[in-house]
Amino acid sequence: MPYPYVLLSAAVSLDGCLDDTGPERLLLSGPADFDRVDEVRASVDAILVGAGTIRADNPRLLVYSAERRAARTAAGKPEYPLKVTVSGSGDLEPRARFWHTGGEKIVYTTPEGAERLRASGIADTAHVVPLNGDWDWRTVLADLHDVRGVRRLMVEGGGTVHTQLLQQGLADELQLALAPLFVGAPDAPRLFGPGPYPPGRLRLVETRPVGDVVLMRYQPTAPGTGTTVVAADHHWLAQACALAAQCPPSASAFSVGAIVVAADGTELARGHSREGDDPVVHAEEAALAKIDPADPRLPTATVYSSLEPCTRRASRPRPCAGLILDAGVRRVVTAWREPDTFVADADGVGALTARGVDVVVLPEYAETAQAPNRHLLS
Repeated sequence: MPYPYVLLSAAVSLDGCLDDTGPERLLLSGPADFDRVDEVRASVDAILVGAGTIRADNPRLLVYSAERRAARTAAGKPEYPLKVTVSGSGDLEPRARFWHTGGEKIVYTTPEGAERLRASGIADTAHVVPLNGDWDWRTVLADLHDVRGVRRLMVEGGGTVHTQLLQQGLADELQLALAPLFVGAPDAPRLFGPGPYPPGRLRLVETRPVGDVVLMRYQPTAPGTGTTVVAADHHWLAQACALAAQCPPSASAFSVGAIVVAADGTELARGHSREGDDPVVHAEEAALAKIDPADPRLPTATVYSSLEPCTRRASRPRPCAGLILDAGVRRVVTAWREPDTFVADADGVGALTARGVDVVVLPEYAETAQAPNRHLLS
């Protein structure tokens, strides 16, 4: 199920603190970075904070620039992004600025929390969504995407919310502003808490000074496990679909891109159809051929392919589904099921799952995967 693009935004001290222990909020950013945050807010569909942040910081979460608000309305968007919070108990202050500034607000809660929010009057200023059962962040993100139309979600805290989203592989990007000061208090709130995080190193996509702070933008790289989809799966599959556009055109074969990624997010190899001097090589075949068959990372790796791996082919004795099985790979993520253009009843997904391989299909990338093959899809 598609989720919004989740952008975690935070400012921290050099010793990793979000705030000090004083009665007033510690301002870690300067004017230049506050303006940068305002620009990011103006670019998203919704801004989310946890209930603890509303209690501790009493934020407004506004787009302050009149020019940016005007640009939003000119583009057919609301003047302010949707403001979102989550509270299981519904124990929130009805006089908080969150409820009385900006545009539309929404709070996800339990049925019991919804009753409290109605009794407090918050339901008069915000849309209250009671979620039954064992709901989690995936439930919230799915509702934001499918029901509220949110495609880009900015998360501004607090540390617990950031920790949970990153640990569950639901954060697409981390924007971290590093402030040139120390807090030093051992009990000061910190950005991330203990617990299991996705393995490997994050990808640094940007670093630049903003006033006297340094902005660092990171993206997670580690694939999901089994059929659980994480943010990095979307990144890698998008990359594989982009590779398909590099294929030499053909009137008798699909253009496909493939990338093999280790469990810690290390890219092992990539390939595309008709790569190099081989006019019949397939994408998965080209990528796997670049990896030592004895590489111990293969059994826990993920193959990302813009088109499901083939099960029958005329050009080579071994189809790509077989090559994946031979390599010992146990997880495949693909965008598009193979049509009957060249092979009737192709079912690479079925062939792999029958042999115990976890296969995930993300159809939201099908259009991108099909783009370089339009001439074959009459």
